[in-house]
Amino acid sequence: MAKPADNIAASDFIADAITKDNEVGTYAQRVQTRFPPEPNGYLHIGHAKAITVDFGTAEEFGGLCNVRLDDTNPVAENPEYVESILADIAWLGYQPHTVVHASDYFEQLYQWAEYLVEQGLAYVDDQDTETISAQRGGFGKPGIESPCRDRTVEENLDLLHRMRAGEFDDGACVLRAKIDMQSDNMVMRDPVMYRIRHATHHQTGNNWPIFPTYDWAHGQSDAIEGVTHSLCTLEFDSHRPLYNWFLEHLPLPGDQPRQIEFARLELTYTVTSKRRLAKLVADGVVSGWDDPRMPTLRGLRRRGYPAAAVRDFCRDIGTTRTNSRHNIEELESFVRRELNKTAQRRMVVTRPLRLVIDNWPTDEHGAPEVDWFDVTNNPENPADGTRRVPFSGELFIERDDFAEVPPPKFFRLSIGREVRLRGAYFVTATSVVTNEAGEVTEVHATYDPATRGGDAPDGRKVKSTMHWVSAAHAVDVKVALYNRLFTTPAPGERTGEPLDDLNPDSVELLTDAKGEGVINEVEPGQVVQFERLGYFCADLDEPRLFHRTVGLRDEWAAQQRRAAKAAKNG
Repeated sequence: MAKPADNIAASDFIADAITKDNEVGTYAQRVQTRFPPEPNGYLHIGHAKAITVDFGTAEEFGGLCNVRLDDTNPVAENPEYVESILADIAWLGYQPHTVVHASDYFEQLYQWAEYLVEQGLAYVDDQDTETISAQRGGFGKPGIESPCRDRTVEENLDLLHRMRAGEFDDGACVLRAKIDMQSDNMVMRDPVMYRIRHATHHQTGNNWPIFPTYDWAHGQSDAIEGVTHSLCTLEFDSHRPLYNWFLEHLPLPGDQPRQIEFARLELTYTVTSKRRLAKLVADGVVSGWDDPRMPTLRGLRRRGYPAAAVRDFCRDIGTTRTNSRHNIEELESFVRRELNKTAQRRMVVTRPLRLVIDNWPTDEHGAPEVDWFDVTNNPENPADGTRRVPFSGELFIERDDFAEVPPPKFFRLSIGREVRLRGAYFVTATSVVTNEAGEVTEVHATYDPATRGGDAPDGRKVKSTMHWVSAAHAVDVKVALYNRLFTTPAPGERTGEPLDDLNPDSVELLTDAKGEGVINEVEPGQVVQFERLGYFCADLDEPRLFHRTVGLRDEWAAQQRRAAKAAKNG
C-alpha cells in the first residue's frame, strides 16, 4: 500500500483522508490529483499554494497529477494565458503527468447532458437570466420552479439539439439540472449546465456554440481523467453536493472522484482577485502582469523570489479548513533564508556620495594607485570562492552613511570619526565640500595603511563597517526599491474596495547608483546580495537594472521574537 512520506504531518487532513482511502482500497490504493486553472489570467501566489497541494499530495503518495486547463469560457480565455500557466508551473518546479483541457471532453460532456435529459434530470429553460436568478430565491426565501421544468423529455432533447446546432442567440436559453428548488443549498436549486455563447474558442474554434459551466465540467472531467481526489479551495465546499449529485447520476467509466476542500492562501498587504489585478494592469498602476509589485508568479519571479522559497513557504503553512490571512513577512523570511544560502555578495552604492582619501598614494605620474582585495563571494558557501575588488583614492559611499552633524547613536562616518571600509581600511573623515544649498557633495578623509584588510594591528575597534565602490572602476546601475503595493494589511477592509488602499509610493527608482565592475557579469534573473542593503534581482530584459527582492532584516522573525517575549512576560 502506498504510504505518505515522512514529511507529511499526521495532522494533515488531506493526507489522513487519502491514507484512509488507501487502507480500505477505495481506489485500489491509487492516487491521482489535478491542478485545474482557468486560462483567463496569470497565476498568483494563491495558485502556488494550490499547485503545491495538488502536485505535492500526488508525489507524497506515489501518484500522478495532471494540469487541466478549465477552458469553458471562450470570452475570457487566451492562448497567452495557457502558455504562461504552463511556464509558471515549470518555474515553480513541477512537471505534470499530462496537460489536458476541459474542452477535450466537450463531446463526452454533451453526451452525458443528453443522458440526464433522457433520465428526466435536466431541462432547457428559455427564461431570461434575470428571471431565472430571481426565481432561485435566497437563504430563507423559497425558490420558484421554472414553468419550463415540466417539459417532456422529447421537447427538451429537441431544444438541446437545436442549442448545439447554433439555432439560438446568446442568452436565449440554458440547460439546467432538475434537482431541488427548495434546497437550503442554493447551488442545488436547478443549476445551469450549459449556456449559449457564439464565440471562437482558442482550442475548438467555432465547433461549439454552447459551453459547459464549471460545475458541470468539473467533476465529470475528473471522472474522465481518473482523478481520485479532487482538491479544491474552501469556496467549493458548498458545491460538493452538486459535484457528487452529477457523478452519482451518470454512467461513469470508473470510480467516482472525491472532492476535498482546503483553505486558500491570502497574504497581508496583497490582493489576488484576478479582476482587480487586471484593473491594476489596465489602469497603468503597474507596468504589467510581471511587475515586481504584483503577487503573480511572473511578478515574484521578476522580483527575484526563488521558486524553492515559494514552495517551502506553501508547504510550511500546510492545509487547513479555516481561511486566514498570513503575514507577508513570513513569506519574505523564506525568501531571505533561501537567498542567504545562494546569493553572492556584491557592493553597490544606491545613493552615492564621493569620498576622497587625501593621503592616498599616487604613482610617478600623480595618478592614484589601485589596491586590490580578495573579497568573499558568499560566506555561507565557501565553494563560491572570492572576487578581486579595486580600491583607490576616490570612492563612493552611501549618502546616509555620513552625517556632518551626527545625531545620537549615529556610529557611521562623521568629521573626526573613524570607520571601517569593508575588507579594506580604516578611514577618518576630516572635511566636507558643500554646494550653494549647503548640501554635502564630497567628503574628505585619511586612511590608515596599517589597517589593510580591515583590522588594526594595535587592536583598536570601530563601531561601524561601511560598503564602498571605487569611483574609477564603478559602473552605473539603476535600482528599483519596492514598498507594499497596498497601505493596509487587509486591503478593502475599510471601504469594501481593495483598490482604495493602493500605496501611491510603492516604488522608487534610483538612477544614479554605482556598483563594482563585476555587476556587469550578473545574469538576467540572478539574485545577488548588495552588501548591507538587501537582495536584488537583475532585470530579465534591461541590463544593470536591479529590483530589490527583500531586505536583509527578517521582520517576521523579529515579530516572532517579540511575541514570544510578550508571552513569557505574561
